[in-house]
This record gives sequence, structure tokens and C-alpha cells, in this order.
Amino acid sequence: MLRAAPRREGALALLAALPEAAVLLEADGGVLGINDAMRGLLGPALPAGRGADPAIWFQQGWPAREGESEVTLATGARLRALLAPLGTEGLRLLRLSATGPAADRLELLGRMAGGIAHDFNNVLGIVTAASAAARLAEDSVARLAELRAIEEAAERGTALVRQLLAFSRQQVMAPRVLDLNERVGLMARLLERLLGAGIRLELELDDPPRRVRADPSQLDQVLLNLAVNARDAMEGRGRLRIGTGSRLVLGEGAGRIPPGRYATITVQDSGPGIPPDVLARIFEPFFTTRIENGGTGLGLATVQGIVAQSGGHILAESPPGQGARFTILLPRHEGEVESTPIAPEPVPAAPAHILLVDDEPVLLRLGAQALERAGHRVTTAEDGQDALEQLQEGLAPDLLVSDVAMPGLDGVGLADAALALHPGLPVLLLSGYAASTLSVDLREKGWGFLAKPWTADSLCAGVAKALDKRG
Repeated sequence: MLRAAPRREGALALLAALPEAAVLLEADGGVLGINDAMRGLLGPALPAGRGADPAIWFQQGWPAREGESEVTLATGARLRALLAPLGTEGLRLLRLSATGPAADRLELLGRMAGGIAHDFNNVLGIVTAASAAARLAEDSVARLAELRAIEEAAERGTALVRQLLAFSRQQVMAPRVLDLNERVGLMARLLERLLGAGIRLELELDDPPRRVRADPSQLDQVLLNLAVNARDAMEGRGRLRIGTGSRLVLGEGAGRIPPGRYATITVQDSGPGIPPDVLARIFEPFFTTRIENGGTGLGLATVQGIVAQSGGHILAESPPGQGARFTILLPRHEGEVESTPIAPEPVPAAPAHILLVDDEPVLLRLGAQALERAGHRVTTAEDGQDALEQLQEGLAPDLLVSDVAMPGLDGVGLADAALALHPGLPVLLLSGYAASTLSVDLREKGWGFLAKPWTADSLCAGVAKALDKRG
């Protein structure tokens, strides 16, 4: 009995060190521990805390017996599972790894890499050409026009990264309980203007209305992407029907949907439909049949990623002569509808001493300039070790603002070390990765987070919010 706790600690240490997604299970099947790779694979929509039932993570193939098997996660990912005993006490280790033909995976990765390179080369081409033109511009008006072109290219690049994050199910989400009919009705007003006079929009809203828990802006993005695809398929003339409803799945449903009670959104157009060979690939990233019209192939991949990250599923069908039909299934929620939070008026932060850390010299310089223009005193450090040495030598800032991904001591490690020297020091982390991928619970720590690329305004607003937590 006395050796049980050390044995479990050793098993948890082994779990954390594994590179692949893995979870440590109790004898009764409940979760004892889970590593970061598994958390990233499941996403925020699936419960993964201690004691959780891992069976709900799978559409099919839950490996209740020890050995190797193929499984499908609720997110739709097909994986190889290996369930093996781990010592005594009935502990078991479940490891998940990729499966499927290697050639298919390489083809998909190659297409993704090619699509990303194509789009980013366009963005970088604009930045390069406009920068050169700005240097040669003879008057301020021409120079400002080129600078605006650079800003627009940066915005395009940022939008592309957001689409990729949505596809990989690492988008930052802010879910709340929504009335599905109300959300679809609000979005319909925008869609009517977007579709044009040649397309008739029809709503069929179920009564009573169903509730779901989702990020309203992301749900709007799903409807917008599907509507734009339908408009293009109908070439500006036809009928688009959006309906809400409910579905009870008792056994494994179409598309390997696990049993449960779902609220549904159906988007159906009167266009020519989708050929079977295209239908099988429409959710693949960078697969498009409209490349000559500027299609990137990320629209439906983004839709699928958002739906999956919300704990839902999407089905695509094209019955002969009935156009294309997309059905979104989201888990029903019985909680009260949450009203839209009213953002408080931004209050400029009082001048403070900020330690700013980034291993990218240009970002470090521009960040310091933005904060100094806002009235703050800024001390800079070129990496985590440099910042830690300044803190150990007596530097006592009011706020630590640090990039996360840095060589050597990263932002999370620096924040922990800084708090050991200055308990209660507010922290604002900056990262180009989604907050959900960080190896730390930001809410539990009370740390702020700001996604890159930041603007001068968003950086100052993030700093003001972080400083406000000092009370």
C-alpha cells in the first residue's frame, strides 16, 4: 500500500514523456492522467479531466480490450490504438498514433504544403514589391499607398493562418449557450444581402427552438462559408434553404456519428449538385474545383474543423437532382441561453514598468515603441535567459510580457521563474500558436494571452487588461 503512490507518480511521469498521444487509465476505465499530445488531439470540446470516461472520445472502436485496434475519434480522426497494462493496480496505458496508407497521408501533406506555399508566396510577393516601392516613393501619398498594401497583405496572411488553425482544430474558441433559431435568423439578414437578388433564401426554423453550446462568431463563419459555396455553385440564381431541427442518434449514425441528442442545421441549395468523386474529397484542405476563380480549398476544411472543435459533426450529401445538402449536428444543450457579454469601455492603463521579452529583434523594438508611446517604461530582453538574469540582478517590473516560443528558456518557464522571484507579478504571454496548445492552464495561472500577429492597439489593450488584474 505504501508503494502505490510512488508507482503512480512514475506512471504519470512516463505518460508526460511520451511523444505520442496517450492517457493513463484506472482499473475502472476512468482517466487518471493525460499528456499534452492527447489534449491537443481531443481539443477543448471533449472532457479529458481526471475521472472522465474515455469511451465518449470515440465514434467507433473504443478499445475496451487490451491489444491493438483501429479507432475513430469523435472529431473524425482515424487512428491506431494500443491498450496495454502498466504494472499492478490495474492501471492501463492507451496510446494513439496515425493510421491509414502512408501514400494518402503524404499526398495530403504535399497538397497542404503546396497550397500554403502558393498563398503565402502571393502575400510575401506583395510585401516585397510594396516595400521596395515605398522606399522609392517621391511623395508621402504614394508612400502611404504602398504601406497600406503591406498592411492588407499582412491581414490576408493572418486570415490564412486562422483558417489553418480552424482546420487543425486549434482555433481559440469562446463558446456559450445559444438559441439556434435566433442565431440562424440573425445571420440570415447578412446572407440575404450577400446572396444577391437572384437567389431566394428560405428559412425553416424548428419549434421549439434548440440550444447548443458554441462560439457564435465561429458558427456564423460556418454558415457564411456554406452560403458562399452555394451561391457560387448556383451561379447567382436559385434557392438556398437553411433549416434547424433535432436528431436522436441511437446507434452509430451516418458518418460514424456517436449516439446522442443533436440539434441540426441543414443548408441545401438548388444547384447542379456535387459529383461523387468530388463529394468524397470536399473537406480535404486545399482541394478545390474552382482554382481558376480564386478558390483556395480551405472553406469547407475550415467548416469541418470548427464543427468538430465544437463537439459536432457535418455530413455532405448530393441526391440526384436535389443540389447539395450539408447537415451540421451539434450536441444539444439544456442550459439557459447566455446573452452576449457587453465589453466594458477600454480604460487606458496607468504608466507602468514593463519587461518585454522576444527573440525576434524587430518585434521587440516595435513592441517597445508601441508601449512607450502609451506612456509605459519598457525594459527589453532578447530571450528568456537574458530576462531571467535581469530579474535575478534586481529588476522589479510591474508586468512581464513575453513571447512563448523562444530558444532555451521559453515564455512559460520564464514566467514561472519570474513569479518565484516576484510572487504576484502579472504575466502576458504572446504566441503565434493557439492558447489551447500551450503546456499550461492560463485560467488557473491567471495569466493573460495575446495571439500573434499583434497590433500596437491590441498589444496596449492586452497590457492594460493584464495590469488591471493587479487590483
